[in-house]
Amino acid sequence: MSRLLLDTHAFLWWVGDRPELSAAARAAIADESAQPLLSVASAWELAIKCSLGKLRLVHPVQRFVTEQVAANGFRLLPVELAHAARVETLPWHHKDPFDRLLIAQALEERVPLVSADAAFDAYGIARIW
Repeated sequence: MSRLLLDTHAFLWWVGDRPELSAAARAAIADESAQPLLSVASAWELAIKCSLGKLRLVHPVQRFVTEQVAANGFRLLPVELAHAARVETLPWHHKDPFDRLLIAQALEERVPLVSADAAFDAYGIARIW
């Protein structure tokens, strides 16, 4: 089973069946041999965006994420000390702290990242889009 990490927008576009999700990303997530992961950092990002009024979900973040992870057969990826520490050594190609943590997680876990963000390519990770 091949694991892959979803960027926050990829998760939202998947669960919302949004056309913005690329065909390659959709196929990778839907692949029966895949094990899609959602970082707890993405849940944190969703919570912040909801609290700022920049995002509205049908349920509070904890319920929304829990239900969608279960309904879609995803797994939550906790934020480990190694993930947080890896951020320290990342070059500053990308400034967003949530994205930097996802990059660190992808590097530490050796998993591809499903994201439309081409800035991730500068970090030498496998990006699916």
